[in-house]
Amino acid sequence: MNKQIILVAAALLCAASPAMANATTYRSFDQVARQEPIKGIIVGADGTPIPGATVKSAITNRVTTTDNRGQFSLQAAEGEKLVISFIGYTTLEATASNTFMKLTLTESNSKLGEVVVVGYGNQTKADVTGALTQLKADNIRQGVNISVDNMLQGRVSGVRIAQSSGEPGAGVDVFIRGVGSIRSGSTPLFVVDGVPLSNDNVSAGGPDFGLGSSEPKNPLNFLNTSDIETVTVLKDASAAAIYGARGSNGVVLITTKRGSKGNGTLTYDMYVGNAKVIKKLDVLDAAEYRKALVDPAYDHKGNTDWQDVIFRNGFVQNHNISFAKTTNTGAYMASISRLDQDGIVKNSSFKRTTARLNAEESFFDDKRLVVKMNLTASDINETGIPNGNTAGSDGQLIIHALMANPTRSVYDSTGNYTNFNMNAHYNPAYLLSIYNDKTNTFRVLGNVEAALRLAKGLNYRFNYGVDKSTSERNTTIYPNITDRTPLGAYVQNNLQSTTTLLEHYLTYNLAINKHQFEALGGFSYQQFKFSGTAFGVQGISKQGQGVDPEYNPGYSGTPTTPSGYAQENELQSFFGRINYNYDNRYLLTASMRADGSTRFGENNKYGYFPSVAVGWTLSQENFLKPITAIEDLKLRASWGQTGNQEVPNKITQASYSLSTGSGYYLYGDQKLVNGVTVNRTANPDLRWELVEQVNIGLDFGLWKNKLYGSLEYFNKTTKNPILNIPSGPLSPTTTVWKNVDALIVNKGFEFSLGSQIVRTQNFNWTVDVNGATLKNNIKDLPVSELYSGSISGPGLSGVNANIYKNGYEAGSFFMLKHLGYDKDGKDIFEDKNKDGAINQLDREIFKGALPKFNFGLNSQMRYQDFDLAFSFIGQTGGYLVNNTALDLNINSLASDRNVLRKYYEAKASTTNPVQLSSLYLEKSDFIRLSNLRLGYTLPLSRLTWLKSLNIYVSAQNLFTITKYSGYDPLVNTTKTVGGNQSLGVDYATYPASKTYLVGATVKF
Repeated sequence: MNKQIILVAAALLCAASPAMANATTYRSFDQVARQEPIKGIIVGADGTPIPGATVKSAITNRVTTTDNRGQFSLQAAEGEKLVISFIGYTTLEATASNTFMKLTLTESNSKLGEVVVVGYGNQTKADVTGALTQLKADNIRQGVNISVDNMLQGRVSGVRIAQSSGEPGAGVDVFIRGVGSIRSGSTPLFVVDGVPLSNDNVSAGGPDFGLGSSEPKNPLNFLNTSDIETVTVLKDASAAAIYGARGSNGVVLITTKRGSKGNGTLTYDMYVGNAKVIKKLDVLDAAEYRKALVDPAYDHKGNTDWQDVIFRNGFVQNHNISFAKTTNTGAYMASISRLDQDGIVKNSSFKRTTARLNAEESFFDDKRLVVKMNLTASDINETGIPNGNTAGSDGQLIIHALMANPTRSVYDSTGNYTNFNMNAHYNPAYLLSIYNDKTNTFRVLGNVEAALRLAKGLNYRFNYGVDKSTSERNTTIYPNITDRTPLGAYVQNNLQSTTTLLEHYLTYNLAINKHQFEALGGFSYQQFKFSGTAFGVQGISKQGQGVDPEYNPGYSGTPTTPSGYAQENELQSFFGRINYNYDNRYLLTASMRADGSTRFGENNKYGYFPSVAVGWTLSQENFLKPITAIEDLKLRASWGQTGNQEVPNKITQASYSLSTGSGYYLYGDQKLVNGVTVNRTANPDLRWELVEQVNIGLDFGLWKNKLYGSLEYFNKTTKNPILNIPSGPLSPTTTVWKNVDALIVNKGFEFSLGSQIVRTQNFNWTVDVNGATLKNNIKDLPVSELYSGSISGPGLSGVNANIYKNGYEAGSFFMLKHLGYDKDGKDIFEDKNKDGAINQLDREIFKGALPKFNFGLNSQMRYQDFDLAFSFIGQTGGYLVNNTALDLNINSLASDRNVLRKYYEAKASTTNPVQLSSLYLEKSDFIRLSNLRLGYTLPLSRLTWLKSLNIYVSAQNLFTITKYSGYDPLVNTTKTVGGNQSLGVDYATYPASKTYLVGATVKF
């Protein structure tokens, strides 16, 4: 009876309202009364659930969004028209059904639907409010890239990569948005699959046998770049503040490959190639040298190109096998690789074997528990050369080869190496023969992650990681005829490091109509342990006699006093973040991290690092939707603070030592008691360097993404920098570690522009260009100046090239101004003091090493089965001190050594004294074709067992256009003074190489 009354009432309403009658034609009267919820899931083309998609009824305008599993529930009737939309995907219309619905969205040309990696999670590009760039590794892994930081070169606006050495596996300097510290370096934080890595060395350094001490190699060279899936650079404070105390120099997030949808894939990747020096320096050849001689005794009747003697064509090969598979409940990927690279300098090499396993499995109902494991094991063997950057004017192999008289011969008439019979100058081939340097580093990085769904939208995550490395370096110089350790010596340096990570955090996702919330809160604890030992012997047996000391150090010689150290520090953190999205138009992100570190004083154990960012997706506004040219348009603004804790351990505590020099006699003159010396003054108030950054950005996609990109303005200011400065009155030491009120300001503009110039079935062509300006300035430094950039040269001990001073950029140059030569070839310097005498008081400040503009251009083309890719990089506005040229100055002709041709052709006098001046200051402007690749994918339609085969040829550093006279304008030799970082000094650096490769990628 009640049902009949309801039906009659509904009929009357329909008769009274034609509009309502039309609306109800989509459903039965029974459905009007009942309205059961419609349920379903929204997935992408690959079957991956899409959270945050909008599901709307076209009849009632009711709306909901999918949860983190892509599922939705909407009050609607069977037969209603549903509209499903999500940024980055084509809008879909579907008919509601009472059965569980599975709806698939296809990607549109919009870039905003891409998923990007952020700290402790993922976001769609549409939801990102900070300044970040994500790169797909398959698109950037071209040429020989031993470490992931090299892969960033020219790919990300505001990121500059400079080599400290071209030696295989050597370290590089990564600068993100300028230089923000004087002492603590500029290296960003690297995070691999959720595990933050320490920036401390993980391989042992080399001893100084009078040829300079060798630095440890790049700590990132253990990763096989073929295993990398994405690299994401977090540039502004909003994106990086979730990492708090270690985010001041930016953060680089690295994710490795996992299994993909579909059948299992077996992939074999390989390349072989040849490398040679990128260029040779223009020194005099034998004929020119004889013509230039001031003393005929310096003609030794030979004809030798000494650069050819030490350089070689270096063979390189890489082989990688991986297997990936996804099942209904999980995924896994396993790989093993081998890289062998001979350096372009004889006796140098890098050999790495890497194995990796990534596994993921789900448990319980509806994948309530997901467990992931990531494991990398790497074994690296390296051989080095005597080319330490701490050597003086006469201590490096490469400088000896450049200075060597070209009229000398490599061998004498008896077949032995020619003895130059000179102090501080030796036959470079002989140096290579008496020096043996081998390093083995074994490193394991692994972590286990577990995600448990506690309730709808609420997830608990656990992450436990371990990073452990052991390194042994055996360095021998055999008895020799030089004045550098002539009796021979052997040193073994050992290093061990262990980092342990423990993290717990909760995430909560909530969608209410047009409102979407995501909250994150967690705890992190990381412990760092480092220890090292060193021992050796002096006066060892001659080369070839008996047992080499690396195998039996006790065979011969006198043992030296062993040494060792052990350090430990800890970081305890609490962090949280809130993301809010209203109607895919208005965005808000706020985060806070509190870090407590044992590196800082008792009164400042914790630092607090907040950030906030907002975004406005203008392309979702009704007033812009009619403009068909605008596909995507989003305005962003952010503010945040990050920290820098990269300072030595224990510097907040006092340090003491006992010595007889400060002792006293307890009973007259009968017994001498050691006295106490204070080595370091305690400072319990020491705290983090603080970096505050403002960022304004605009993301856009126009004309169906024919043109897309982003524009950024940033202002990044370092506050409270940590310095070791002169102490006040009555202090027990002359210096003290403290925070000072100085400011280091970096500001500039960045742009990233891309265009899908052609997009057809047979031909695709994409071009991306990026660039960044930079202005750096130091303010309020409480001391008059600080120095760095130690210069090597005869009579130049204690001379520094870099100066840090108020009103100038970090690492500006400080030297005499060279005005040219007089009629007799004598140097003319500017007499700044107008006193008629030229001395160090006449030094001036010159522009520094930081380029004012960096840029990169990358293009990818595909025509049917052919693909072509190339990359250009470049910079303008920076300078380098060519310390190598200083050692090859004109007066070398008066001392049986070679000289750069340009000084001889300038008719400079051989009696000119060696002085640091602007004569050796050169622009570092350049443009380089960094990568060129041509590939062909064979058609394999008849081979069902073979999925694809791509063969290619590739060239790296093919040509460089520059006026810089050194080997490479993209270089930064480490020449620190007092811990202050050096910038823009080039001294006898192991040159970069030009590489040619042939490779193939086979998928089964």
